Amino acid sequence: MSIQTKTHPQALTVKRKRGGLLDRLKEQKLLYVLMLPAIILTLMFSYVPMFGLYMAFINYQPGGGSFFKQFFTTDFVGLQWFDYFFTNGDFVRIMRNTLAQSFLSLLFGFPMPIILALMINELRNGWFKRTFQTVSYMPHFISWVIAANIIITMLSSGGVINNILTGLHIVDEPIQFMQKGHLFWWIIAFSNAWKDMGFNAIMYLAAIAAINPELYEVARVDGASRLKQMLHITLPSIRPTIIILAILAIGGILNAGFDQQYLLQNNTVMEYSEVIDTYTYKYGLQNGMFSYGAAVGLFKSVVAFLLVITVNQMAKKTEEQSLF
Repeated sequence: MSIQTKTHPQALTVKRKRGGLLDRLKEQKLLYVLMLPAIILTLMFSYVPMFGLYMAFINYQPGGGSFFKQFFTTDFVGLQWFDYFFTNGDFVRIMRNTLAQSFLSLLFGFPMPIILALMINELRNGWFKRTFQTVSYMPHFISWVIAANIIITMLSSGGVINNILTGLHIVDEPIQFMQKGHLFWWIIAFSNAWKDMGFNAIMYLAAIAAINPELYEVARVDGASRLKQMLHITLPSIRPTIIILAILAIGGILNAGFDQQYLLQNNTVMEYSEVIDTYTYKYGLQNGMFSYGAAVGLFKSVVAFLLVITVNQMAKKTEEQSLF
């Protein structure tokens, strides 16, 4: 007598045969075709130009001949340009201005989009909510040329700010904001926060929209107020987004900006307004010191890369949330 055992279909394990690279390309060819334009653009504009980093280690001077011939036959000077940047007396001033402006911009500019997103999320009138959100991110699309003129006009002797201060008798005479170097850092910080907080709030609003509505319903049943819902549901739910954006912001702390500094600075505040980007532009392009400008730019990129790696590892260990 033979006993036949019936095996349930779910008990069968099917081993998927993993093919090679060519097999995966054939299987997912449409996906790779869609990726191809992005790959080509990334290679052309992000990786191919990296061969120009070699300029930071040579004494390149443009001439009338072939660019590639002059580029690869110019004398190799090693770390000479980096040594010149660290020892010529400008390094301390440039780094002080860059770090001060970036830190103040981060101090005011990072939490304000979060607060704005929480405020917009609490609005219940749909028309007013959409209008308020649209108005808040409109400054982001204004050119810095126009924005700088608005800021200079508002801070002038007869501008709105001085009129308010003198009208309230806070000051006896108008303050020359654009002529005082120690105020320039604060002007840049508030200008960056005003211009970008509405646009940056969109990312936090998207994270808030992904929160499960049932969490709020349960909290309301338990008697939680809207403030407690915000503190105990909304903020913890968007914490991963906050951490990732904080990592990127700290990694770009040397990117104090270029347009706003270049357009708002003048000779009286040059001691406080010069940052790495404007310094690189003036020496690298205006003065024709291409290798020196490349060396300063490379220094900034290396520091930014190290900061991203360091902060990312710290976030991974402390918050178990990281960029990569």
